[in-house]
Amino acid sequence: MNQILSKEQILIKLNRLAFEVAESMNNADDLVIIGVKENGLPIALQLETLLKKLLKNNITVISASMNKSKPADISFNIDLDFNNKNVLIVDDVCNSGKTLLYTLKPLLQSMPLKIEILVLVDRMYKQFPIKPNYVGLSLATTLSDFVEVEISGNEIIGAYVKNAV
Repeated sequence: MNQILSKEQILIKLNRLAFEVAESMNNADDLVIIGVKENGLPIALQLETLLKKLLKNNITVISASMNKSKPADISFNIDLDFNNKNVLIVDDVCNSGKTLLYTLKPLLQSMPLKIEILVLVDRMYKQFPIKPNYVGLSLATTLSDFVEVEISGNEIIGAYVKNAV
């Protein structure tokens, strides 16, 4: 297992990402951050803390859950109206794009002002038409490699590449 991001490097990346999001959302009234469970939620919560220092916007963080064997069944931890809201979907790693694509599905039943995606690590091997707007680290790996973000509680410890072979 090779470390690709340390805890300190992740904090630097999240600070940069927060500035990028703040620049994009500066004139927005409401921002809803959706953290994809499990590892996307702690990243979303840390991002919220950073954004509150940069924006005057109303920020709400919710979580999205799915059964990986039936990814079309997405549930949010609270019922929220996404109409006329700016939405930021946050996850740890974008591999195929499948998780993020299915997270988008329930949002399309309403009329958000904007939907953007933020990931800590983008593997760039997409099977689905997903391109994150904000990326901490773009990584070209082999198809047999597995990228894992280690999180303890809500603390982001590091990011690693493991070879599956």
